[in-house]
Amino acid sequence: MLVRHHWPVATLLATVVALLGYYALSYPPIGLAVPVAAALFSAAEYGRLYWAVGTAAGLLVISTAVRIGQGDDAGFVLGLEVPTSAALMAAVVALGDSVRSRRAWRAELVKQARAAELEREREAAARVEQERVRIARDLHDLMAHTVSVISLHTDVAREALTDDPATAERSLAAARAACREVGRELRATLHALRDPGTEDAPAPGLDRLGALVDTVTAAGLEVRVRTDGGPAALPAIADATAYRVIQEALSNVLRHADATTVRIELDHREDAVVIRVSDDGRGGETGATGTRGWGIVGMRERLALLGGGLDVRSLPGQGFVVEARIPVRA
Repeated sequence: MLVRHHWPVATLLATVVALLGYYALSYPPIGLAVPVAAALFSAAEYGRLYWAVGTAAGLLVISTAVRIGQGDDAGFVLGLEVPTSAALMAAVVALGDSVRSRRAWRAELVKQARAAELEREREAAARVEQERVRIARDLHDLMAHTVSVISLHTDVAREALTDDPATAERSLAAARAACREVGRELRATLHALRDPGTEDAPAPGLDRLGALVDTVTAAGLEVRVRTDGGPAALPAIADATAYRVIQEALSNVLRHADATTVRIELDHREDAVVIRVSDDGRGGETGATGTRGWGIVGMRERLALLGGGLDVRSLPGQGFVVEARIPVRA
């Protein structure tokens, strides 16, 4: 019994052999089920159910055959003692198996709870990563556009400061306005980071396209906007994505294209909004582009989240073309 937890089958077999030896030496009867009850229970408790059932059945068969062979009353043996011993053995084995099952059930509950906790931690980490990437995209788009506008206006103001003070003053005022706008959006972002429970500030959408165009126009570019189809009410995320795509495309034109004219085309279709931004700048040195720079990467990520797509292409001397398709399903 002292080793039954480590070797339940060996304990059971040793108990049966000892009991058979006890009766073989003609010692006083002590029953059949009670002496092996603890060994049967341990075997069933530790998952050796077949050993427990087989050993109990074999012990009953041997005992019954020996007793009837020795002349005991068959009716008494088969009608009373065998059923009583069998019932007691079955009860002990069932109790041991139920203890094993309940222990395994509790272990499975603990395992599932740990797995659920790990899954919650992974989901929380994934949400944090998604939010980090979203904030990085927003800040990149915001800062890249604003810095480009301020840089151009300050260059204009520097060149016109002596000869055309009025133009210099307008350029500085536009740079100041851009600073105020970026400051407002940065404060809103920081407020959301400090207090996640508060509602997010309204994201800019196509309703602010006019103001965006004005900042670029004030920087010296001619911007032409054409809209096809009736502008339907867009879901908030699609509206914000459309604005950010145009903002990033205009920022790239200001920084890299050396262009004088930009064309913005909005095609409102039944299932999507197609945006096309093209310029008359110097273009790229190769045919297809669009894999370099965090701005392009950010636009692709935004559109991929909505199931849309982005195509950026350029030919030397023909400017850049940025074409985005934004699904508008709710």
